[in-house]
Amino acid sequence: AAMPGAARRLYRRILLLHRALPAALRALGDRYVKEEFRKHKAAGPAEAQRFLREWEATLIQQQINEDKQNLREKTVYGIQLTEENLNDFRDEQIGQLKELMDEATKPNKEITISKDSERKT
Repeated sequence: AAMPGAARRLYRRILLLHRALPAALRALGDRYVKEEFRKHKAAGPAEAQRFLREWEATLIQQQINEDKQNLREKTVYGIQLTEENLNDFRDEQIGQLKELMDEATKPNKEITISKDSERKT
């Protein structure tokens, strides 16, 4: 089943915003977003609404960060999660955040970009 219009627009806006990221972070972010939206396709109405609200808030924060970055030289990626945010996550989501953090902070910055095992460094 196709995503409802609002979800599809949000999904596209997130991927569009990722275009401003360095290639390795863009690939990582795009893969994460695609996986999360795919997992929530069959969510119930209440969970779907919460999912979309959280992603909308994340998108707005990313846009604010991008605007701030335009005013200074050093580029900063991501947002700081509060303890309250973390308490709302399920154990599976905490595990995903840890995996994402580990992947994003790898010392050699080697990340698999596509399914065909093409490597970018």
